[in-house]
Amino acid sequence: MSDTILARLEARAPAARAIGAPGRPWLDTRALLALAAETRARLAAVGIGRGDRLAIVLPNGPEMAAAFVSVAAATCAAPLNPAYRDEEFSFYLSDLKPKALLIQTGLGSPARAVAARLGIPLIELSPEPEGPAGLFRLDTSALSPAAPAQDGPVTPADAALVLHTSGTTARPKIVPLSNANLAASARHIGSTLALGPADACLNIMPLFHIHGLIGATLSSLAAGAGVSCTSGFNAIRFLSQAEDVRPTWYSAVPTMHQAILARAEREKERARALNLRFIRSSSSSLPRQVMAALEEVFGCPVIESYGMTEASHQMTSNPLPPRPRKPGSVGPAAGPEVAIMDGSGGLLPPGESGEVVIRGPNVTKGYAENPEANAKSFTDGWFRTGDEGRLDQEGYLWLTGRIKEIINRAGEKISPLEVDAILMDHPAVAQVVTFALPHTLLGEEVAAAVVLRERFSTTEGELREFCSTRLSAYKVPRKILFMKEIPKGATGKLQRIGLAQKLGLAG
Repeated sequence: MSDTILARLEARAPAARAIGAPGRPWLDTRALLALAAETRARLAAVGIGRGDRLAIVLPNGPEMAAAFVSVAAATCAAPLNPAYRDEEFSFYLSDLKPKALLIQTGLGSPARAVAARLGIPLIELSPEPEGPAGLFRLDTSALSPAAPAQDGPVTPADAALVLHTSGTTARPKIVPLSNANLAASARHIGSTLALGPADACLNIMPLFHIHGLIGATLSSLAAGAGVSCTSGFNAIRFLSQAEDVRPTWYSAVPTMHQAILARAEREKERARALNLRFIRSSSSSLPRQVMAALEEVFGCPVIESYGMTEASHQMTSNPLPPRPRKPGSVGPAAGPEVAIMDGSGGLLPPGESGEVVIRGPNVTKGYAENPEANAKSFTDGWFRTGDEGRLDQEGYLWLTGRIKEIINRAGEKISPLEVDAILMDHPAVAQVVTFALPHTLLGEEVAAAVVLRERFSTTEGELREFCSTRLSAYKVPRKILFMKEIPKGATGKLQRIGLAQKLGLAG
């Protein structure tokens, strides 16, 4: 079978539920395939086909999920965060050079004005609210009839998705992912989680990010399962949405899990009654304390995995029971090969720390039009992730953190994840992110931003004393800030790089 998104959809049972939304009927496989065929025909009629890019600005929800798979089965989808501002849309659309911008009818987005300035025509998407979830119509009248430069069905080698890197320390890079990359990653995730037609995922992740697109949506569809997409994450509505959908699992980033947990701990009977088969966590490190609390409240295993855009999401994952899950580890390789490399390109044995490197069918072949970045990122066929970690004797990966996030205090290297874990043990701490604070003499100092649990209190001095009994003196945070909420990225991830500057502490 050809490794394309379309082939994955065609392998499903025709009447199987495919895409849904809380409170709405499901779109089945047969209807999704018809929608994909209609989308491909409409795009081809205006000259958009293989090798082209179609930018997408749509709200989260079932229409975005259906549009992603339909577009990716015909050309290359380039989803963008609908919350971007004018300047951000200007950068990303200029960088992507799409043939058109797919946008929801009536959506008052600055992307419209930016597209007009750049001469990018609009394709309007109108949801069909009376039909099954995800059904839509396209209006391509703003484009002239034309034949695609590369006509015909997409191949495994054709790009299906392009996303930008986060760009926290440098200009964002374009990551092209082929049909074969995405199909492999979906297959890996489905195998890891034992997904099948009886499963349904409640997707609360954004659909402009690799986690929501592949980790929840495509992995479900490729396994013959269903995915129900919310209009966005809402911790207050999570339990009622789950009661409506009756999912077997959900996937989220740690900050979302913590918000869900804060509500679910008050309604444990409702949480247990969901009968979730498992909960998945990815995109950043899940505190072991949160993992234990989720398992206790929901009565199911929590599976922590490790992914990134360049790997089409999943690289490693803790396995389902009865195989052991190791809190604090992101598990063994779960798709691509995983190794640890030293600074000179040599592979290290178990137990030694270095840079995590990967290679496999889900890994991008390189950044678009960026030979300098590719030269730095690939060594002997291995992709350098930029993360530091070690493999134990059983092949489980333990991450220390992003190499650029490691705090360098007068030559002493400090893992922010290690400090996070200690602070999370304090009964008053609900959430923490440890980060580097610029220092005139030492280069960097250790700082931490903390959110306290409701009805709990503590002081900076008490927390520093708590840390001092568990950490070497040089690792104890010199500054602790108490906050109601820690700034997060667009996908809900806590961001260490640049946090000092964001909080006005960079001098």
